[in-house]
Amino acid sequence: MEQRKTTFALRATLVVALTATAFIGGYAYSQKNRGPADAVNPMVSVAAPATNGGTASGVGTVLADFSAIAAEQGPAVVNISVSGTTKAGYPGFPQLDPNDPIQEFLRRFYGPTQRGTVPTHGLGSGFIVSADGVVLTNAHVVAEADEVIIKLTDKREFKAKVVGLDKLSDVAVLRIEAKNLPVVKIGDPKRIRPGEWVVAVGSPFGFDNTVTAGIVSATSRSLPDEGYVPFLQTDVAINPGNSGGPLFNMRGEVIGINSQIYSRSGGYQGLSFAIPIDVAMKVERQLLEHGKVSRGRLGISVQNVTQDLAESFSLPKPAGALVGAVEKDSPAEKAGIEPGDVITRFNGTAIDRSSELPPLVTDMQPGAKATVTLWHKGKTKDVSVVVGELKTAAASSNRAPTEGDKGKLGLAVRPLTPNERSEANVVSGLMVEGVGEGPAEKAGIQPGDVIVSINGELVSDAEQLRAKTAKSGKLALLVIRGNSRLFVPINVG
Repeated sequence: MEQRKTTFALRATLVVALTATAFIGGYAYSQKNRGPADAVNPMVSVAAPATNGGTASGVGTVLADFSAIAAEQGPAVVNISVSGTTKAGYPGFPQLDPNDPIQEFLRRFYGPTQRGTVPTHGLGSGFIVSADGVVLTNAHVVAEADEVIIKLTDKREFKAKVVGLDKLSDVAVLRIEAKNLPVVKIGDPKRIRPGEWVVAVGSPFGFDNTVTAGIVSATSRSLPDEGYVPFLQTDVAINPGNSGGPLFNMRGEVIGINSQIYSRSGGYQGLSFAIPIDVAMKVERQLLEHGKVSRGRLGISVQNVTQDLAESFSLPKPAGALVGAVEKDSPAEKAGIEPGDVITRFNGTAIDRSSELPPLVTDMQPGAKATVTLWHKGKTKDVSVVVGELKTAAASSNRAPTEGDKGKLGLAVRPLTPNERSEANVVSGLMVEGVGEGPAEKAGIQPGDVIVSINGELVSDAEQLRAKTAKSGKLALLVIRGNSRLFVPINVG
């Protein structure tokens, strides 16, 4: 339940973790389609006020009415309560790297590092998409949870299982053991237009089924470090605890999952962002069917085309995605794409801004063929690309192992990026993203460690780690931590 932030200009902040989180000994805040009028009547006519002492007549104002949406869809919105533990440490530095030079500075004021763990608690929102107990929420709501409790509007409570989570899209799938549950209606975010009314339902600060409303400010927004999701921007009031809750259109259909706010203070300031529901449903389907999310990859870096760049490349207008770099042996290189090419279409879809390309690519299945239209040396050119696979963090959560996970290490890992491999001077390895209660934690494995080998065998993916864990009761992990390499013995049991 750790807060993730991205700094904007003017010291504004994109607050991703809208989960309200309290720590023992202190506190912290972890912080697109209007249909037929008879589907839901969102408008109420109000008589015009009298003028010059006369009587009121005619219709003067039309106000939006969201009561039908709240009444009909509210029962399918749930409150999510999470609990877990975090390693104790110096105040404000709960998981400080033991090799960090600031340790000596802190030791002078606080004495030796505190040991053990302290409990953490947080709140979020979610909504039921299947009558047999499938619930969607944000990945950051449950990523660090040991236990997840879901409460319905009828006061029933269920312990939820984290089926899987996807950090790139910030979508998590939960399941509870229940039948005949109320479910939301799923809408089409591609039909929504800026200026249309939308409604959010969630649990800000723990206030269950709170309804807030606003308008769609923009669509297909690309945010810093979040280039794989074309966010819906709204001015709906979103606060800590709203994370994971649904965003409804005026037909009472879910078109997004409330996920982030743009803020200078950490609280709502008129800019909120939602994950389009079609993106979330694709993630849900893959997590339920395969336990992980597969995404397409070209192996390029791109940037926007400015007027000056357009003139330099003799482009008719400043549009498209300018290729800045092409990875060696990547799908793009094999297709003949070069730095300086401008991608103007992808599978027939026009690319106006560079941010429009990544969602189109990642939406494709690895191995599929795509047609890329390029502006190449002053001419238009089509090339065929066999899309590769984007390597991402493990789909499972960073929670501690459940009863069904006994014998496993309790680790969330991902393959190293090319830059990380270069920095660590290794040909392969796994980055430890999270450590739950289990053998690895007892052995001292920490987030940020790089696992190079297991029992002398180089490791490159999480499946190898699982296979080795299943076969052997005792493991010797070669770990890179900071500038040191050490073998860590683990008794799996």
